[in-house]
Amino acid sequence: MGQKGRTLRHTGRQGVCFDTGGLDIKPAASMGLMKKDMGGAANVMALALMIMDAGLDVDLRVIVPSVENAIAGNAFRPGDIYRSRQGLTVQIDNTDAEGRLILADALTYADEASPDLLIDMATLTGAARVALGPDIAPFYTDSDGFAETLFTNGEKLSDPVWRMPLFAGYDARLKTGIADLTNAPAGGMAGSITAALFLKRFVRHARSWAHFDIYGHAPADRDFGPAGGEAQAIRALYETIRTP
Repeated sequence: MGQKGRTLRHTGRQGVCFDTGGLDIKPAASMGLMKKDMGGAANVMALALMIMDAGLDVDLRVIVPSVENAIAGNAFRPGDIYRSRQGLTVQIDNTDAEGRLILADALTYADEASPDLLIDMATLTGAARVALGPDIAPFYTDSDGFAETLFTNGEKLSDPVWRMPLFAGYDARLKTGIADLTNAPAGGMAGSITAALFLKRFVRHARSWAHFDIYGHAPADRDFGPAGGEAQAIRALYETIRTP
């Protein structure tokens, strides 16, 4: 596609095709919907198709890290140390917090190109669903202008989004004794915020970054659509990219 000096690097998760939780295995009731754990990747690819079909004049790059989180002889164990692509070491304190590990490396890879806008989408935390339910897409960003435009476009297109705080005071919860940071802060409070702060550690060069902690699934039929896989935030994102 042509370029007008705008670069968009769009990296997507969840390419977790199925999530058992690993050695910290989920209960059966929680595992039933885990085929949807690739909802972030599905939404990223749908947004990319929208951009390409419309021929928008942006430099688009799509990165989808894909894995299956299962129990095997080489599975992560609680207490293992993982060295990320960026070089930061991560203590694995919960093997069910796997999505942020693959997304951290994808963000690092995308960030190396110093993009104008770096976006990631993930079905990352249950905490986000507790806060906003399944129908509102929470997002985190360091750009007030991007956040305001995205929210306005979401209201206009009935694609609801809500900005969440990148509260620096919680960053200390990522500290751990034998690595640079933990993948699962103790206590479980502010889980979506600490996950976003974890990811923020892997973005250094992008002019602007936004993280979407989406559900990607409608639990029941609604007047405007059936239960099942759900597009979230991508109409608002498309409009924001189309008219910067």
